[in-house]
Amino acid sequence: MAVLPIPFPQNMCVAGVRLGTACAGIRSGAGDDLTVIELAPSARVAAVFTRNAFCAAPVRVAKEHLACAPRWLLVNAGNANAGTGAQGIEAARATCAALADLVGGKCEQVLPFSTGVIGEPLPVEKICAALPKALESLSESGWSRAARAIMTTDTQPKGSKVELSVAGRRVTIAGIAKGAGMIAPNMATMLAFIATDAAVAPDSLQFALREAVELSFNAISVDGDTSTNDACVLMASGAAGGPELSQESLDFAVFLDGLRLVCTQLAEAIVRDGEGATKLLRIQVEEAQDSAEARRVGMAVANSPLVKTAFFAGDPNWGRILAAVGRAVPEDFAIDRVRIWLDEACIVTAGGRAPEYTEALGRAIMARNEITVRIALGRGRAEAKVLTCDLSYEYVRINAEYRS
Repeated sequence: MAVLPIPFPQNMCVAGVRLGTACAGIRSGAGDDLTVIELAPSARVAAVFTRNAFCAAPVRVAKEHLACAPRWLLVNAGNANAGTGAQGIEAARATCAALADLVGGKCEQVLPFSTGVIGEPLPVEKICAALPKALESLSESGWSRAARAIMTTDTQPKGSKVELSVAGRRVTIAGIAKGAGMIAPNMATMLAFIATDAAVAPDSLQFALREAVELSFNAISVDGDTSTNDACVLMASGAAGGPELSQESLDFAVFLDGLRLVCTQLAEAIVRDGEGATKLLRIQVEEAQDSAEARRVGMAVANSPLVKTAFFAGDPNWGRILAAVGRAVPEDFAIDRVRIWLDEACIVTAGGRAPEYTEALGRAIMARNEITVRIALGRGRAEAKVLTCDLSYEYVRINAEYRS
């Protein structure tokens, strides 16, 4: 169960982008597990991928095909096609070729994506058999079905949509994402597919995606694990018309703000749906020497099993937070400058327990569904924000039983 409901936008639709789904029988349980996304011929595509050295076969193939004017995306859930060697590369290419044959395109125009169990051969035959049904169901309103079809341990589909005025035209940015476990920065561990009907120059589209990802998907953690398969794709169909946006355009900042909002909402939905999560934790680091230090401290707290389990138990064990901060800063760090808050309550001043803090107040705050941990380092003006969740018994059960 997610931390509070995750609303899915109504009437999601992006002109020039169609989505279709089918059941290939790869993922355990009922429901569709195969998605095809079709783009208008004029579409531009940008993407960022996992930095895991053991990146999955579809990631490698998608990187190769990205420069070939992609027209279709092919996504399967239930099998990651990772750790599968040369056989996995051949399998990913075979599914791309099968889709290309059906739509009259080229294999290189298909970007493959997979999510699920690592180390198992990709069932190419099942995917190929389900492709015709997925193509039959292609629709501009297929976002909700696709959001469910890409899920693995997710409990809810995740979507976001914004509409904005760009160069006098109404522009839509919409996206879906999957992810609940194996979530940590380095691209962040998930699949996300975002589309806009704006026309955007290729270099500027890639720039916008990297900028938006850095403060959203790259600033979340559920369990500190970076996956082999994560990818985020941004597609611009150009169907809204109007002049092509670039970084020099007057309205590019408006577009970038809209994209950041969509990415931020999707990233938060992933953390809310973290495996076994019962609390959403906002880690806010201030007064750091530089942004890298602020991010390092934030992630040290966010990834600490001791911190996360304390929040699950509702135990205001502030010493665990202090210890996480201490291992993320230099040895000559002046601990007497540190202040830490749980929501409105100051719990640490001068490197020790705040005189006004009481255990009863701490427990009352720790019982909340959403909690902000604010850490002031007293070293400068840089800051960073990180989203994470607690670590529960249910997380252990989910991952212990994942393949059983």
